[in-house]
Amino acid sequence: MYDPDVILSVERRTIAAGPRTLSYLSAGTVSSGRTVVFLHAFPLHAEMWEPQLRAVSEGWAALAPDFRGFGASTPDGAGAARGDASLEDYAADVVALLDALGVRRAALCGCSMGGYAALSVLRRFPGRVNALLLADTRATADSDAAKTSRAAMLDLLDREGPHAVAAEMRPKLVGATSRSERPDVLAAIDSLMGRATARGIGFAIARMVTRPDATEALAAFRGPVCVVVGAEDTLTPPAEAASMAAMVPGAALVTIPRAGHLSNLEAPDAFNAAMHDWLAAVSGASA
Repeated sequence: MYDPDVILSVERRTIAAGPRTLSYLSAGTVSSGRTVVFLHAFPLHAEMWEPQLRAVSEGWAALAPDFRGFGASTPDGAGAARGDASLEDYAADVVALLDALGVRRAALCGCSMGGYAALSVLRRFPGRVNALLLADTRATADSDAAKTSRAAMLDLLDREGPHAVAAEMRPKLVGATSRSERPDVLAAIDSLMGRATARGIGFAIARMVTRPDATEALAAFRGPVCVVVGAEDTLTPPAEAASMAAMVPGAALVTIPRAGHLSNLEAPDAFNAAMHDWLAAVSGASA
């Protein structure tokens, strides 16, 4: 059940993840089977999920980790190399967080890169996932054109730093409506991107470009699945979202009007409505 009059408080906490510190946001009382983990987009951090963290359904708790080198999480160590990085590193961090909090299974909600990470958790640790909400993302591996684009972004990062990457990403992350009518959303995105480190960005790009195709794992999954996409998303457009939803019998597909790639920030009320329906389905499946 969703109670619009209940707004949860959000706290920032940390755990040790090997030699690094993993920072995360927490709302509600964490428990196994009734915890949803929000995984953020590139190159933002966990606070992009505040509109959802404060509005999760009654009886649910929410977690949102910062990936390595984003937000307040420390980056990969000095001895690590981009060429050795894998999305499974993010998956391992998510599971380390669940283990630290005593959560056996969780629902995963990922946007863009966060969707890739959610699918990586599903591939590597299928028993830890009881539901998926995949927002403005894809299950396929990078195309050759996408790999070329990511290589160019790595070059830009190495030449000009994180601010140049943020400037290039900014117009792609939102839809035309937000660019023309929602300066507050653009300001929030600028602030979120400002916390990304050069090392975090570089390793994230390396992880995305080498990620494997996840369609087989997604098609085999039988927990509640919801696919959400902004109608104005040009990075992972609605047609691709529809194809992804069609892979899973019974998956819900929600297209949010007047929103782009960060639909949860551009249209939080519509996104939250889809989230509440999904969590209701998860609760029903586990009853």
